[in-house]
Amino acid sequence: MKESGPDPAAFTDAPEFDAWVAVRGPALLRLAYVLTGNAADAEDVVQDALSRALPRWDRISRVENLDAYVRRMVVNAHTSWWRKFRRRESPSAYITSDETVAGPGDGPGHDERARLWSACQALPEAQRTAVVLRFYEQLEYDEIAALTGVREGSVRSRVSRGIAVLRTELGKDVGGDDE
Repeated sequence: MKESGPDPAAFTDAPEFDAWVAVRGPALLRLAYVLTGNAADAEDVVQDALSRALPRWDRISRVENLDAYVRRMVVNAHTSWWRKFRRRESPSAYITSDETVAGPGDGPGHDERARLWSACQALPEAQRTAVVLRFYEQLEYDEIAALTGVREGSVRSRVSRGIAVLRTELGKDVGGDDE
């Protein structure tokens, strides 16, 4: 007679998944935070991506570049979230004084970080994603193309246009010389 209940073999990879998330989770949250603009949405995006990864962890953990694969899952989760969000809420051109901006405290450079953050948030989602992956995550154009599912030329165009907008908004040199 066979006992009913969960199969103990189903739990063999959970510690591996948990250990990987413990190490890479903060980087995934930082990526999602820069993509979404706030901590709560970033946590939701990462949770969504990781909840999709866990049931398939046996297969996912064997891919050649695990970090890139899960980053792609986070970017995809953000895109799905953004599409749903866009249908429900309309962005406002007015910012109230009680809204928070990225960056710790009022230390040196806080105003500059706030201006940069505000300018990044104003970019279209595709440009913001490309700029964040290029300059925040320091990925190469071909890696960004693979993560976002677009051609490398499109990524270069998005980064270039995004940086041009940031330069105009901030009135100074933004980004690298590798455009």
